[in-house]
Amino acid sequence: MENNFRMVPVYRGPVQACIFDWAGTVCDSGVFAPVLTFQKLFEEEGVPITVEEVRKPMGVHKRIHIQRICDLPEVAARWKAKHGANPTPADAERIYSNSLSATLDLLPANSKMIKGVPETMNKLRAEYGVKVGSSTGYTSEIMARLKVQAAKEGYTPDSYVTSDEVVAGRPGPSMIFLNMVRLNVYPVQAVVKVDDTTGGIEAGLNAGCWTVGIAKTGNYVGMTEKEMEECDPAVLKEKVEKAKTILYKAGAHFVIETTNDLPAILADINNRLSLGLKP
Repeated sequence: MENNFRMVPVYRGPVQACIFDWAGTVCDSGVFAPVLTFQKLFEEEGVPITVEEVRKPMGVHKRIHIQRICDLPEVAARWKAKHGANPTPADAERIYSNSLSATLDLLPANSKMIKGVPETMNKLRAEYGVKVGSSTGYTSEIMARLKVQAAKEGYTPDSYVTSDEVVAGRPGPSMIFLNMVRLNVYPVQAVVKVDDTTGGIEAGLNAGCWTVGIAKTGNYVGMTEKEMEECDPAVLKEKVEKAKTILYKAGAHFVIETTNDLPAILADINNRLSLGLKP
């Protein structure tokens, strides 16, 4: 009988690393820097786009994001009315080439840390012993600016991975794996991916790690902290519930309102890991 079985290792240790998205997850509540950037770029092309049109593909590499906006039927129709033809891949590439300077112009005023996040990161490190990784659709040039601003506000991840460092970004798992290499963390079930977009959740699932969706400060509610404070509580609650549904449907193992709610989730995940459970 002993030849009919093989023994396989079962990880029963704690979470070793959390990998966070940036806009909507740790900074820029409502994800406004990318929205305002893309609106500015399309305005310069003579084809204004709405906030809703910008938000639909959020979470992918910025080049792909621009192409998907161009592919929206309503945007393509306005583009044709303005330019006499549908937008081409060359048009999308030109817009993308202008996105770096536009993003850098809008980044400082629209990338403030979400309240409590630096303190939460300190708690995760001190009480749970986790390493802090980060991944983003932003490029390395943008991150060079953003990491300095974040550090001044108290947020300094142990690893930075940008979309231009991998062959393909979200929903592929490459940015998660590169974080694991840089952090020297394994196995993948010892990793938690925290993101406010479906693309980020899908990336975590494709990697095989735990996934936590951020609903309230993210893309699908789309409000600054000040706007949320001034919003009718019933209206805000409805928006948050819709965001939670979107993230759960994308496959998130857990969905919380803000990154500040993460410590309790880590305690839950650690308990599951101690029983030998996987994501």
